[in-house]
Amino acid sequence: MKFERISIDPKIMVGKPCIKGTRITVELILEKLGGGGDIEYLLDAYPHITREDILEAINYANAILKNEDIEEVLVNVNS
Repeated sequence: MKFERISIDPKIMVGKPCIKGTRITVELILEKLGGGGDIEYLLDAYPHITREDILEAINYANAILKNEDIEEVLVNVNS
């Protein structure tokens, strides 16, 4: 899957995936949405991004998580 609105550049935000042409990371978008914000909030807070940018950031994160290998971490609660 190709993401035309997401860029990764080691010189911008230490290489974190960002909305192309901005310093707004996919991580920030997910953090704001997960914290109770909605798309309208993001559009108001960051007027230089679009609804399509936000939706692509969500789809990008979803694609990354789909392909992530999950390792079970066992924690000894008695130690």
